Amino acid sequence: MASALATTALVIALLAIYSLLCWVKPFGNCRRCGGMGFRMKTDRHGKPRRGKPCRRCKATGLRLRVGRRIHNTVRAVHDAGTR
Repeated sequence: MASALATTALVIALLAIYSLLCWVKPFGNCRRCGGMGFRMKTDRHGKPRRGKPCRRCKATGLRLRVGRRIHNTVRAVHDAGTR
């Protein structure tokens, strides 16, 4: 019984921390380009050089977090339902 309570408390604490993170910092680094806005390429000599702009994040290097996307959707549905 104590194990179940501890697990539940841990899950609730993690959910609260992630909610706070989504509120304070709604954007994270793009997973495709690593937050740089472009992919690194190498030339034929092996020197790193800038590649094309990232199409996934539109060269911003940012992505909207999943929790923030869920929050925005729920808020839009609520706003549409109360008008």
